[in-house]
Amino acid sequence: MRMTRIDSLRCLLALGLMSGLVACGSFANCFNSGFAPAACGGGHRESDVSSLSQPMATSAEGRWTGTTSTGRTVAGLVLEDGSYWLFYTARDNPHILAGLVQGTGTSHSGSFGSSNTRDFNLEGAGIRAATMNGSYVPNKSFLGTIAYFNGEAERFTSTSDADSDSAPNLTQVTGTYAGLRSDNHQVTVTVESVGTLSGHSTDGCTVTGTLSPRALDNVFHTSVTFGGGACRHETETLTGVAFYDIATQRLYIAALNYTRTTSFLFLGVK
Repeated sequence: MRMTRIDSLRCLLALGLMSGLVACGSFANCFNSGFAPAACGGGHRESDVSSLSQPMATSAEGRWTGTTSTGRTVAGLVLEDGSYWLFYTARDNPHILAGLVQGTGTSHSGSFGSSNTRDFNLEGAGIRAATMNGSYVPNKSFLGTIAYFNGEAERFTSTSDADSDSAPNLTQVTGTYAGLRSDNHQVTVTVESVGTLSGHSTDGCTVTGTLSPRALDNVFHTSVTFGGGACRHETETLTGVAFYDIATQRLYIAALNYTRTTSFLFLGVK
């Protein structure tokens, strides 16, 4: 079959793309512009190209807030590397921090899965191993099921937080926060404008640390060192994440050691 002049031009563009001769900002930009590899026998008609499905975001990355099936409030995030940090409160009491679910998962075509989930529970259950599976719509909703190895399960639904895409701002975070743990001890944390933090609890434990803005998302890197004495973990240093909810003026901090056997968790209101 003879090639028309238009078909010949399309063939040259397709070959140029495959050989790197067509200049585009990224492969996604080339694809979205209609430049896609095609057989030189004729290629796609314009109507065919317009009907092709366009690439979609496949990551669950972002900040999420919601509730569990048992009346807990959840707030957390999925980072660009797949790691997730999900805080949860006591049942029917959003003001008392009850624990953190943490691990690393994989996002693909609206499905999320993780096999190394750990639940750092502050209500007496300790550290529990689990898996987590769920579904998501990028920047809209994230639903998940945490399945524990003893057969128990916890389900949550959440929606995207409007602050996810804003830049982390230490000026907004600066201040003193008070929080109540599920063991009835009160914890106070003060964040200075330079990013240093200090804290103490009514059981006598003290901590010092730092917050530094991450390059992506409205999230901070954090490092926390226990002050020894009344602290169960002596002078161990932990690392993790922190984020600030502007609407509720709540600060969330989670830091773990390398083996994920020690944690510092905080939820406080300015």
